[in-house]
Order: sequence, then structure tokens, then C-alpha cells
Amino acid sequence: MPGKRVQFDDETWAAVDLLARDREATFQELADEAFRDLLNKHGRFAAFRAALKASAKHSDAHLDDEARPQSRPRSQVKRRNRVA
Repeated sequence: MPGKRVQFDDETWAAVDLLARDREATFQELADEAFRDLLNKHGRFAAFRAALKASAKHSDAHLDDEARPQSRPRSQVKRRNRVA
């Protein structure tokens, strides 16, 4: 797992550290959750499977719109006279 160094001001670090202690979580768990939420907020996915599922849903919705026939109100439908 690649590591990166992150710097916080003292007040932010104290708040994050207190949250970690209250939730009995590690800083890494809080960071994972925060970055996952950030990616989801912007429509990006950390996991390939989640991105694939979202892509499939988008593709299916697009196909449904194209395949659906355009219906017209009854008043606009032309009627043909049948001769028997």
C-alpha cells in the first residue's frame, strides 16, 4: 500500500485524533472513509467493481431511453379508415 505524508494544523489534528479515539478507530480507518466519501461525492470510485457497476447502470439507463418508443397523445395519432 503506498503511503503519503499529510500535514494538519494542530486544531484539526486534535479534532481528528479525538474522533478516532471516540470511535475506537485508527487514523488510517478514518482517512480511508474520508477519501472514499470524497471520491463518491465527485462520482469517482476507488474500487474497480464499483466503477464497473456504475458504468453498467449508466449504460443500461441510456439504452432504455433509446429503445423506448416515443408515444404521442391520442389526439395526434392518425387514424386510417379500413375498408373490408
